[in-house]
Amino acid sequence: MHIFLNAAAADSASGLTYLRNVLPQLSASEIVETTLLVKARFRDEFANMPHVSVSTEEISNHPARRFLFEQMALPTLILRAGSDILISAGNFGLRTSPVPQILLSGNSLYTSHDFSRDLRSRGEGRLWMDNQLKSYLALRSIRWADCTVAPSRAFAGELERRSQKPVTALHHGFDPQIFFADSQPLSSEVQQKLEAARSGLRLLFVSHYNYYRNFETLLRAIPLLRDRLRPQKLRVFLTCALRSEENPGLHRAEAAAEMVKRLGISEEVVELGSIPYRQVHQVYKHCDIYVSPAYAESFAHPLVEAMASGLPIVASEVPVHREICDTAAIYFERFSAEGLSDRVLQIHQSPELRSQLVSSGLARAEQFSWREHVRQLISIASRLLQEAQQGCSVASVKGMPLRSI
Repeated sequence: MHIFLNAAAADSASGLTYLRNVLPQLSASEIVETTLLVKARFRDEFANMPHVSVSTEEISNHPARRFLFEQMALPTLILRAGSDILISAGNFGLRTSPVPQILLSGNSLYTSHDFSRDLRSRGEGRLWMDNQLKSYLALRSIRWADCTVAPSRAFAGELERRSQKPVTALHHGFDPQIFFADSQPLSSEVQQKLEAARSGLRLLFVSHYNYYRNFETLLRAIPLLRDRLRPQKLRVFLTCALRSEENPGLHRAEAAAEMVKRLGISEEVVELGSIPYRQVHQVYKHCDIYVSPAYAESFAHPLVEAMASGLPIVASEVPVHREICDTAAIYFERFSAEGLSDRVLQIHQSPELRSQLVSSGLARAEQFSWREHVRQLISIASRLLQEAQQGCSVASVKGMPLRSI
């Protein structure tokens, strides 16, 4: 089977995490050849994998131009590569794919009412309009695809309600051999920041800055925690910098940076900056509790990473967090700084609860497998290809034009 994997939209965070874990599994398969379409700056990372060829087509960084390129040029590239199946990995699919199409839909912002309200409250009219347009195209893409796959049951259900089309839930995976493999030390600057907080309570939040990850609720919880922990120190590590130019996308971080100053928590908030994916496991091991205040999610890879790293989790009360963590986390109302503070203290003050959450998390992390994810993805592709071939046979008997496969 020849798969064409369109990852033209992969730029950061979950999109690249997906490729970095799925491509090695596809490469190891003896029954699959893969052609990968990805931005030029990521080609070298995937260039030397067996059974994987990387397209040299230039891809625009402008979303509208990229979408038009995909709709107009991608069908020719798919046929030229001799592909049997298209996997569209960027939430948007081809309106007229020449081969059966699997759409990977994983952006919860296109269906989140909280995100729309958040943008309006921030005066982000341009981003709101952009999200409305992308939401429309993402939902239309579900209708164009032969099969849509979402990374969680909760998000699949939301897509089904919005699109009125069936959506398959297929959890993303976790590969400890890849995640924990790199022993290259962190930069001296990051290492010093982590070491300086050894004597206090250390919280971790892994994310670049964006609105839906709800940094503001976490920041409002920090002075509450600090005051209740005294004289013990508190440090909250962020794997980003609260400066817009150092984060992908158009979300503006200046208001969050100003909140840090206004609340008087500059000492407690430690901005580590962006950490390479293969080194981030070293950051987890320096921390005591993982926190996730996000109000919208479709899977949340850092939750699985935290569980596998032996960290108890405090997470916002959203269905995806419940599905992924199950009993490995305790939960708070997603916009409640007081609730977040209470849950952190609950873990900090109860070694028994901490031990229970860590044990549950280690067991839960083992249930996520990239190998199983890819196996099921290939199974879906095989079924679609078989159905297409059977359809062509029926069409041929009836004297109808054949679909190119």
